[in-house]
Amino acid sequence: MPRRTATMLASTLMLIALLCAGVFIPVPYAEMSPGPTVNTLGDHDGEPVLQISGRKTYAASGHLNMTTVRVTSADYRMNLVEAVYGWLAHDNKVVQRETLYPDGKTEEQSTQENAEEFSQSQESAKVAALKELDVPVKSWVIVSTVVKGSPAEGKLHAGDVIKAVDGTTVKEPADVAKLVTQRKPGQDVRFTIVPAKEQAAAEKEKRTPTKTQDITITTTTSDDSGEKRAIVGISAGTDHTFPFTVDIKLADVGGPSAGLMFALGIYDKLTPGNLTGGKFVAGTGTIDDTGKVGPIGGIEMKTVGARAKGAQYFLTPADNCAAAVKDTPEGLTLIKVDTIQDALGALKDLRSGDTADLPKCGK
Repeated sequence: MPRRTATMLASTLMLIALLCAGVFIPVPYAEMSPGPTVNTLGDHDGEPVLQISGRKTYAASGHLNMTTVRVTSADYRMNLVEAVYGWLAHDNKVVQRETLYPDGKTEEQSTQENAEEFSQSQESAKVAALKELDVPVKSWVIVSTVVKGSPAEGKLHAGDVIKAVDGTTVKEPADVAKLVTQRKPGQDVRFTIVPAKEQAAAEKEKRTPTKTQDITITTTTSDDSGEKRAIVGISAGTDHTFPFTVDIKLADVGGPSAGLMFALGIYDKLTPGNLTGGKFVAGTGTIDDTGKVGPIGGIEMKTVGARAKGAQYFLTPADNCAAAVKDTPEGLTLIKVDTIQDALGALKDLRSGDTADLPKCGK
């Protein structure tokens, strides 16, 4: 066999071997790509995304689209060829698998966590929107979760209202951990609570809860990577009572990143006029009860998905601006927002046509 032919054959066989290796060898990566974008002012699967009853609403037109990101599942094992393709593709992003599924988190655990975050984001969106409208909302601190096998298991339950810790009134969720950690591991801490059942009954009967309990729990030592401290094994959260009903109907979506757009959609439906001035506005961002907008993951994928749907403007959390401006889709203007007030101010400028002073990312 001539040397040239032998060399070409060897090179071909090596290329085939490398391709086969690329197909069969798994790599520790996952892929993100643009997901669906849904208009919070419109319908989804045949019903309105935002449904408000017990309060006067106004016809809302235009687009205030929330955006999503698709990710490969926790069980999926990407191969080298797919990783290289993803790195080269414009509309996909390949990231370390542990970025999406840290600490070996399973698909089920990730889905459950996303569902909880999505539910909390809806509550915070309602609170933020109603506060902007000066509508009073009653709030209180509750037991959000109880860690299995912890000192609190069987003593405190999800939904219990935490009135005080060691006699000190609790006003915010952060107060609970602050008060517990004043104790040393092994010492007792006293919780004054309204049991979840009593709270539910009081809400149903529109009365003030009358039954409280004092629960004493012996603290243990934290086992996470932080400083050793006393814990009881709960996480605290906030629950609310609204003066009317606001339902958000959107299945198969998880995580907290739609909070800002839900809040704006609620605000629009409760106020006369068109909040967007006819512009196609999309966006993303977490939101808390005070209206503070927080950063999210996958910003590059969300801007791509929004522009593909027709968005002209994209409300971008301030902390995501640096990443978003690196590869902004043509025809999409990124508006930097840090609070719901920033977003409402930018939308006012869009309605008036005065866009010269818009707080754009990169300015």
